[in-house]
Amino acid sequence: MKKDEIKRFMPVALFTSITSMIIVEVGATFKLWALHETVSPLSHTFTYHLGLAPVATLWLYKFTFEKFWRYVAVEVLYNLGFVLIFIPWLALRGIRENIGATSLTLFLIVTVHGLLLYVYQMWQEDALVPAVKKLFSPKFQPAAAKPSFKDEDDKNNS
Repeated sequence: MKKDEIKRFMPVALFTSITSMIIVEVGATFKLWALHETVSPLSHTFTYHLGLAPVATLWLYKFTFEKFWRYVAVEVLYNLGFVLIFIPWLALRGIRENIGATSLTLFLIVTVHGLLLYVYQMWQEDALVPAVKKLFSPKFQPAAAKPSFKDEDDKNNS
C-alpha cells in the first residue's frame, strides 16, 4: 500500500481499534461474551483489536472507500466470516465464549460498527458535509462561510 493511502486511512484504522475495544468491554460488562485470554493489562482486549482489525480496515478502505455498495458487500462478507468462522474458532480454543449473544446479535453489532466506521471516514475527508448539504437543502451554507456582522459593517463604512 502506498504511503499516502496509509496516511489517508490510518485514522479510521485507529478508530476501528479503539471502538472495537470499547464494544468488547461493553459486551463483557453486559455478559454478552467473555474473553479468557487477553492482552495484559487490558482486561477484555484481544490481540485481534490491535493487529488484524486495523490492518484489515486499511485494506478494506483502500479498495472500497467511495464505493458504498461495494463496501457494504465486502463488509457483510467479512462480518459473516468473523461471526461464523473466527468467533467459533476462538471458542473451540477456549479463548472466547458467547454468554448472552447469538451469532445474529454479533453480526448486527459488527455491521453497525462497520457503518459507523464508514461515516467516520467520510467525516475525516469532509465528505459528510457535502452529503448532508445535498440531502437536506440545496441552499445550505455553513456558518463559517457566512459573512459576519463585522464584515458587513466594514463594507458599509467603506
